[in-house]
Amino acid sequence: MTSFGERAWTATADARAAIDELPFLTGLGAGTLDPAMFRHYLEQDALYLAGYARALSLLAARAPDTASASFWATSAVGCGVVEAQLHADLLGEELLGAVPLSGVLGTTTPSPTCLGYVSYLVATAATAPYAVGAAAVLPCFWVYADVGGRLARQAATAPGHPYRRWVDAYADGGFQEATRQARALTDAAATASPQDEPAMQAAFATAVRYEHAFWQAAWNREHWPPLTARTAAPSTMGA
Repeated sequence: MTSFGERAWTATADARAAIDELPFLTGLGAGTLDPAMFRHYLEQDALYLAGYARALSLLAARAPDTASASFWATSAVGCGVVEAQLHADLLGEELLGAVPLSGVLGTTTPSPTCLGYVSYLVATAATAPYAVGAAAVLPCFWVYADVGGRLARQAATAPGHPYRRWVDAYADGGFQEATRQARALTDAAATASPQDEPAMQAAFATAVRYEHAFWQAAWNREHWPPLTARTAAPSTMGA
């Protein structure tokens, strides 16, 4: 019998194929991505990770056992410290125009996609059954582990690849192992709560679609549209 994760991974094959074909990731793997697009991605991802850490912390508080709670809490710390440091280092590189991460967090506005994704994860982790929350946060682990592993093999053949450090971070054995643990915990939650499987599948699929949207938003350098005043239509009623 297949696990929840195997079923969810198969069910999202089309969405994941669309992710693989995104021009942002194609350029990232080849090392030809416009640095301005990569910087936009890093700035938004720094904001996303702060929200993702909150979702993981909420999940840890609702976990059914100490081992599960410890993993989600440790992962939340990893978002807040380890990955934040990676972003800070990358944003300080000359290629991207050095601006401290603190400046990014203080002045950058979350894009509509970033805000939507973070809001969805935090709300799901806080209010949905534990198993559904686990399914919602899993794609951020699994999709990045999958994409990072493939891009790392591609980057290894390109000397002087400008984004090699970012790619290697997600192909790293430690991150790959964390992804395996997240999958195992989510599979266990599905086994313990089979009645939640439909909601878990929906949550997993929604998060995969948000992963696609997040990279597409970086390619578009998405911002909120400017607000324009509406001109009131003249009244057609007589005095």
